Amino acid sequence: MPKLILTRHGQSQWNLENRFTGWWDADLTEKGEAEAHKGGVLIKAEGLAPTFAFTSYQTRAIRTLWLGLAAMDRAWIPVEKHWRLNERHYGGLTGLDKAETAAKHGKDQVHIWRRSYDIPPPPLAPDSPYNLADEARYDGVPVPEAESLKLTLERVLPYWNSAIRPVLESGKDTIISAHGNSLRALVKHLFAVADETITGLEIPTGNPLLIDLNDNLLPTAARYLDQERAKDLPDLP
Repeated sequence: MPKLILTRHGQSQWNLENRFTGWWDADLTEKGEAEAHKGGVLIKAEGLAPTFAFTSYQTRAIRTLWLGLAAMDRAWIPVEKHWRLNERHYGGLTGLDKAETAAKHGKDQVHIWRRSYDIPPPPLAPDSPYNLADEARYDGVPVPEAESLKLTLERVLPYWNSAIRPVLESGKDTIISAHGNSLRALVKHLFAVADETITGLEIPTGNPLLIDLNDNLLPTAARYLDQERAKDLPDLP
């Protein structure tokens, strides 16, 4: 049966600065690079050898994958990048310090924007310095103005069905290096997590989540490889 490895990127510079990042292309910190390398070491030590990889268009996820694959001696495997695996777009919150935003708008309102399933934050202003619509990498891509987790799932799921699922159905062990919310969306889908529960799921940076799948690509077992940094997982479907 195929195995799926989900890896959230290592710590980014904006994670360190406690800023809303979303689609902005913050790079890894030294700690993030170390987390990514360690993730690859743990995967190799487990005896796993993924043969196909997916990642987003964002540098922190791409470099996490590079560093992990290098640590596995598997930098040669095919890698497919797609914007649909990007982080949730935080709209008008992009670039803001999370603590300062809570002080300005109130903790309850910021909690709703961050943790509700279907309420997006305010849209990004067209003249924002964080507007990426004209970036070459997003040529022809419908860059959102803001996304809830529900909207994130709605753009991740078609890519799962059209690209990732067929690779797994062919029997290839697969690794996905992506982001807290795009991976949270996949976990919601795979484990059939309720809307009111999924927003409380935490996915640690740089800690590979190993999921065993059956022939129907339903999880039969799941665990983090770095148990010291593991978070609670949803029940199996």
